[in-house]
Amino acid sequence: MPTWEALAAFAVASVVIIAIPGPSVLFVIGRSLSSGRRAGLLSVVGNELGALPLVAAVALGVGTVVAQSILLFTLIKLAGAAYLGYLGVQAIRGRRDHTVLASGEHAASSWQSLRQGFIVGVTNPKTIVFFVAVLPQFVDVHAGAVATQMMVLGVLFTLIALAGDSVWALAAGTARAWFATSGKRLAAVRAAGGTMMIGLAGALALTSNKAA
Repeated sequence: MPTWEALAAFAVASVVIIAIPGPSVLFVIGRSLSSGRRAGLLSVVGNELGALPLVAAVALGVGTVVAQSILLFTLIKLAGAAYLGYLGVQAIRGRRDHTVLASGEHAASSWQSLRQGFIVGVTNPKTIVFFVAVLPQFVDVHAGAVATQMMVLGVLFTLIALAGDSVWALAAGTARAWFATSGKRLAAVRAAGGTMMIGLAGALALTSNKAA
C-alpha cells in the first residue's frame, strides 16, 4: 500500500489534472448534450470502468510497452477516435428524432451508454501514457508490492475522475434540459454534442505519441 502522504499528494495532483477539461470531459459533455443527463452519467461510469483495465495494464508493465510502441499506440488511438466519430455522426443523424425530442432523452439503453463509455475509456491511449508517467512518481519502491501500489493509485484516480466528470455531465445535461423546451433548440444542441465528439475524434487521431 502507498503511504498516506503519497495518497494525499497523488489525490491533490489528480484533482488538479482532472479539473482541467480534457478528452474525457469533452466526451462526457458531448454525450450529455446529445443524449441527456442520464446517458452522460452512465457514460462517465463506463469511461471510468474502461480506465481500470488500463490501470492494471500499467501496473503489470504492459502499459509501458504500449506507450513506447508507436504501432500499438497508433492502432489503439485510431480505434478510439473512429468510435468517437461514429457516436458523433449517430448523434447528428438522430438530432431530429421525434421520439427523442418528445421525451427529452435519448432512447439508448443503460447498457448501451455504459458500453459506449467503456469503449471510449479503454481505447484512450492518453490514459495509459498518463498512468505510465505519473503513477511511478508516487510509489515507494522500497516498500515493495509496486504493482499493488500502482493499482491503488490508479483506482483512486478513477474515483476522483468519476466525481469530477459527473459534475460536467450534470451541468451539460441541465443545459440540455432547458433546450428541450424547443424541438429546434434541442435538435441544434444534439448536433452540437455530436459535432463536439467528431472534433474530439479528429484531435485524438492527429495526436502523436510524443505529444501525448
